[in-house]
Amino acid sequence: MRISRKKRPEKSLIPRYNKNERIRVPELRLLGDDGENLGIFSTAEALRMAKEKEMDLVEINPKAEPPVAKIIDFGSFKYQKEKEARKQNIKSHVSEMKGIRLSIRISDHDMNVRKNQAIKFLDRGDKVKAEIILRGRERGKVPLAFEVIKKFVLLLEETTPLRHEQEATLQGGKITSIVAKK
Repeated sequence: MRISRKKRPEKSLIPRYNKNERIRVPELRLLGDDGENLGIFSTAEALRMAKEKEMDLVEINPKAEPPVAKIIDFGSFKYQKEKEARKQNIKSHVSEMKGIRLSIRISDHDMNVRKNQAIKFLDRGDKVKAEIILRGRERGKVPLAFEVIKKFVLLLEETTPLRHEQEATLQGGKITSIVAKK
């Protein structure tokens, strides 16, 4: 069986609005193109008024009683809504958990490389999970592994203020600590 590599279409950034003939309610509250309340009209009369102005009748709030519709140019309205949604989407950053794997025998240079990577993650707004997996005889050197994690966190604190999400803990042969930027 072939795996499809096509990109799925992105979900629309704005909700769907009923416009013109798609509005199925008998009467609605009508707003003018500048936003003033014109009153409650039948859908047919509101549609006629919109056509006179060569604009669209768009149902803004279908859940209100009676539903609210507005006489506007739908193309520019849709463009404004998409612009707002894009701006909102740019500002939102979902913080991820980024893992940095250390070892008991890590050299100073490798520690600095991991530190720089962790700083990059923290500046981006992500959380950093420092972990050491204990293998073989390393399981007998748990205090040494805690020291390595502690040293790594202290190196990070020299450059950026940190908030400890989870202190260093041993869980089944793995020592983990989670930090985030204040």
